[in-house]
Amino acid sequence: MSKLVQGYEVVIGFETHAQLSTKSKIFSRSSVAFGAEPNTQACALDMALPGTLPVMNMGAVERAIEFGLAINAHIAERSIFARKNYFYPDLPKGYQISQFEIPVVQGGEVSFFLAEGKETVRKTVRLERAHLEEDAGKSLHEDSALGGGGQSGIDLNRAGTPLLEIVTQPDMRSSDEAVAYAKELHKIVTWIGICDGNMQEGSFRCDANVSVRKPGGELGTRREIKNLNSFKFMQQAIDYEVRWQIEQIEDGHTIQQATVLFNPDTGETRAMRTKEDAADYRYFPDPDLPPLVISRDWVERVKSEMAELPRVMAERFVRDYALPEYDATQLTQSKAVAAYFEATAKTCGQPKLASNWIMGEHTRLANHFIDKQWPSHHLLSEIIKRLNIGEINRHGAVRLFEATWNLKGAQIDYQTGASSVIEELIEALDLKQIDDTVALEAIIDEVLFSNPKNVEEFKAGNAKALNGLVGSIMKVCKGKANPAQVNALLLKKIKY
Repeated sequence: MSKLVQGYEVVIGFETHAQLSTKSKIFSRSSVAFGAEPNTQACALDMALPGTLPVMNMGAVERAIEFGLAINAHIAERSIFARKNYFYPDLPKGYQISQFEIPVVQGGEVSFFLAEGKETVRKTVRLERAHLEEDAGKSLHEDSALGGGGQSGIDLNRAGTPLLEIVTQPDMRSSDEAVAYAKELHKIVTWIGICDGNMQEGSFRCDANVSVRKPGGELGTRREIKNLNSFKFMQQAIDYEVRWQIEQIEDGHTIQQATVLFNPDTGETRAMRTKEDAADYRYFPDPDLPPLVISRDWVERVKSEMAELPRVMAERFVRDYALPEYDATQLTQSKAVAAYFEATAKTCGQPKLASNWIMGEHTRLANHFIDKQWPSHHLLSEIIKRLNIGEINRHGAVRLFEATWNLKGAQIDYQTGASSVIEELIEALDLKQIDDTVALEAIIDEVLFSNPKNVEEFKAGNAKALNGLVGSIMKVCKGKANPAQVNALLLKKIKY
């Protein structure tokens, strides 16, 4: 979606709830394992029984520190917890413990690349804050384990699950930008291991605040689309909401601030309730929890134990392997891909070729052979080397790489045997490139004799006619000729 839609500018901000990867809840020792029977992972504190007191889970704090370091944010030396008051059946205390005035993570930014026309543009979204809080329970209705006969039940297994709520500035201007931001944020939290990122299980849930305005005007009234747990539905929901708001304004209606839900079956959003503001929640400091104090020594220790961050690794790939910034960013979308690239680049000595193959054919085949292990990087390196010296052509290299995905034990280290494995596959698939110029010229003569019309059309100025001749030659050669050599010999013969 473009920045201007029917003359309106789209303004989007995000609130993302990332479930932290601790084994227990944020203020109790109850397990956070997914899929347990209702109410089997809820202790007295989770159920808000009288006399229970919360105790801070330091593992949740460390994960918040890691996130702050990953996005270049300020980590508050002193932050406080507050009570966010509202009444709902799955919130037995009548309030949620969260952070309001002083969050643990302040500022920061998330950058990503986005295609705009024929260009790829770097975008940056500023973060306002990231704060720790507990999750609420879950209401189960008629067709659930606890519901039935028109009644609803309450499952408190999720109550107290540790969350990091990540809030952006309203910096995004299209659904494309919003999805790209969400994917990059998802990559960051899973890369550093603070969240498993499972959107189907609710570990990574996004709320999109969407409004529209005339260019240069004041911000419009936003509507918050809740609990978007799929990148596909995220884009559909935002696009529908934008169209709906524009239609309402054009028809003379006023947009009312509201919380809405997206129905993937109808592709529409619908209002759930009017949107609350901070005053409606009557925040006040939680008297049962002291201020959270984070020393600089603690931050430095966490920093020293963190793995190399994707943005840092991407910068290193640009510096050490002379890769374009776009390549480096794409290759650091996951630890597995980054490690595969670096091992391939070091083995074959051709970083840019390794990058091209991994972003292209490797990605395609990984999506196709989704249930198979990747071939050893030694095999891909050997293919790149043989393509580089002209033993096989591009078409043959692709067929060869496809064949390596079907090898038994494809993840075995072929460091000593990669050359012989590839040699056997080249022979078995008859992929060795024709380098006999005399034989190739004979084939070209035969094709020219059989296709006089193409020759005349090319001489008359139709450049596309040459492609037909090249295609015919490659067909006779069974794809084993060097296309550049074919073109050179073909032009020479036609010219003379």
